Amino acid sequence: MPPSPDPKQDQKLDSKRERREFATSTSLPFVGWREWIALPGLGLDRIKAKVDTGARSSALHATNLKSFRQDGKSMVRFEVYPIQHSRAGLVIVETELIDERSVRSSSGKAQIRPVIRTALSLGRKRWPIELTLTNRDAMGFRMLIGRQAIRKRFVVDPGRSYLQG
Repeated sequence: MPPSPDPKQDQKLDSKRERREFATSTSLPFVGWREWIALPGLGLDRIKAKVDTGARSSALHATNLKSFRQDGKSMVRFEVYPIQHSRAGLVIVETELIDERSVRSSSGKAQIRPVIRTALSLGRKRWPIELTLTNRDAMGFRMLIGRQAIRKRFVVDPGRSYLQG
């Protein structure tokens, strides 16, 4: 291929070639920086999530959090509005509380958050993940998928979206 007069065009070609070579060298499927997912164990059939490799843990938007004990187990009850900027489709969840952890937000503030375990469905894959619960009203997505949840399962293409349907 003759050299391109535009160095930026050369960079684009190199990037595409590198992605293609990497895709053929790995058996992992690709995900985009945002994907539609489901949390079937929580009754959430469809929620838009941001895939964020800069975040260690995953987080779900939850309001009206209440901790309680039931049959000797620590439990948590919370509400989820799965559609951003909408009060439609309210889902009330009760599930086991597995931990409370200090999490540093993107703004740098540490916050103690409840942690639950549930199944995540993305594309044709389904596996258990840990989720922290927090109010994400000010954020662009109701769910954030951190790197622990996708490690060794997917490759992230940060320039694309909704690769898993």
